[in-house]
Amino acid sequence: MPEGPSVKRFQLLCTPFVGQKVTKVGGSTKQMNPEELKSLMLCDTQVHGKNLFLAFGAIQEVTSDCRNQSPGRSSDGPAGQGTAASGVGCFPTQQEKNEGAPSDPERHLQEEEQASSPFLKADADEHPWKWLHFHFGLYGSIRANEFARANKANKRGDWNDPIPRLVLHFNDQGLLVFYNCRIRPCSSPTTQPATDILSPAFDQEQALAALCEATPVCYTLLDQRYFSGLGNVIKNEVLYLARIQPLSLGSLLAPSDRQSVLGHAVRFSLEWLNSKLKGERLHLQIYGKDRCPSGHEVQKGTFGPRDGLKRLTWWCPQCQPCRLPEEMPPPHGTRDA
Repeated sequence: MPEGPSVKRFQLLCTPFVGQKVTKVGGSTKQMNPEELKSLMLCDTQVHGKNLFLAFGAIQEVTSDCRNQSPGRSSDGPAGQGTAASGVGCFPTQQEKNEGAPSDPERHLQEEEQASSPFLKADADEHPWKWLHFHFGLYGSIRANEFARANKANKRGDWNDPIPRLVLHFNDQGLLVFYNCRIRPCSSPTTQPATDILSPAFDQEQALAALCEATPVCYTLLDQRYFSGLGNVIKNEVLYLARIQPLSLGSLLAPSDRQSVLGHAVRFSLEWLNSKLKGERLHLQIYGKDRCPSGHEVQKGTFGPRDGLKRLTWWCPQCQPCRLPEEMPPPHGTRDA
């Protein structure tokens, strides 16, 4: 399933279309009626963790404030969520570089998060927006101005291209194509910036308190109540970087170790997003590997809460020594050598 950095990139693919009218629709989805979106305008995009929200509304006159703004810039939006920018503001301009402005990924993310949707003035009574909630499957994705093409034969042996769940054509002849996702209408986006690992409003104190619980740390990191957007890849990489054995109880870790896990979780997520925005491939150190960067043999197991999802976990017994007490009950899940 795409993790927070991927879904954030999906949002940035959608933002250039904010303020444009949907002229044609398509796709195989049965979860909503795409025809209802025709002649509506894409009004807003919001993201929370692994969930994307798009708002559509009736076309209204563009405000003078919007007409006076420079391309790719906007203001006065809901802090940390809404955006109508094209995403170009995620990287510093040459002038900013020359002036020595900071160019770290967190600053660029904060700038993008502060963007808004100035194209419409929505009135909750006269001009309600139609919100769609997108949740992406294991291989869910969004493409802008292109369709996905088959790069290998499927299980039936043919080379048919993937079938989109939803296709939106816009009045400037651009299009958005959605694959392998669940789509459902909703009254409004469900967003909690304090739990979103990529939000400037992410509550690190709350997340740190969760890491203090007597729960295997690999379970806590995947708990979307505290680390929304953090997925299995990030979990594995963060625990390796912090040198923490995945099944270590958070309550038994030293405060410095818990702080290390939290710090690596934030930094790795931001670095992954920045790599995606630059079109670069992020080098993984432990996830899916047979050996760690130091050359040690990696172990793999499937772990998860009793009533929760079991996820594959990779760790290096030498770089991430076991810190479990002998009296700890066996974990729920299977373990492979």
